[in-house]
Amino acid sequence: MEGAELVKSLQERAARAQPAERVKDADGWLLRHAPHCSWWVGTVLPHGDARRDDLIGRVVEAEEFYAAHGTTPCFQITPKACPEGLDAVLEKRGYRRRGSVSLQTASVARLVELAPTLKVRLDERPTRPWYDTWQAVNGDSRAEYAMLARVESPSVYASALIGDEVVAVGRAVADTGWAGVFSMVTLPRARGRGAARNVLAALAGWAAANSADHMYLQVERDNGPALRLYERAGFTGIRTYHYRDAHLAVPAKGTMP
Repeated sequence: MEGAELVKSLQERAARAQPAERVKDADGWLLRHAPHCSWWVGTVLPHGDARRDDLIGRVVEAEEFYAAHGTTPCFQITPKACPEGLDAVLEKRGYRRRGSVSLQTASVARLVELAPTLKVRLDERPTRPWYDTWQAVNGDSRAEYAMLARVESPSVYASALIGDEVVAVGRAVADTGWAGVFSMVTLPRARGRGAARNVLAALAGWAAANSADHMYLQVERDNGPALRLYERAGFTGIRTYHYRDAHLAVPAKGTMP
């Protein structure tokens, strides 16, 4: 598998690893409603084929789904993985472009070679210290915590410690030979001390033990520190994508998982 099909498969794995509260499969377009979660969890994933003369009707169907749930849609637009012409149709309908995200992959074999410098604890479920650390960076969200309980694939929650304090966390989800990396955060006072690198190495070790040869993640292209971390660890970008948002007002800021 390569090119657009690989990109589609990874993005669909990511959708399963960040499951929305409600999902409608509209002929291959996943319409996802995730109230109060990070905004990208509830975006439209338009992977199903659509003829150019059908695009407006498909967009209207998505708009009706979101309107029924009291919100407006945001589309994830990935070149060659989405129907040709969709981005232009959305622009003409007044959807603004927002965000630029890099989909990246790495070999698990390379990641497990990262030399550990901190103790990292692995748990099958999010512990209170794990979630407290994530929450300290991203804010409190019961909906986000509830989303974790909806993940059906094998998962692990990594916590890097300095002394007895959890200073960085991340999680991984194994899905048919791949492991996705999500929820990577480091407390501000612990940054620059290798905590995130230690989390990545621990997640890679878990991935190897769960029959995953490769890992993937999604990172905003304006997040310089994260991009440098992942590049040094061995990740490379395979596709860049963006969003089209129907909101008139700028939504609250978020950080890609």
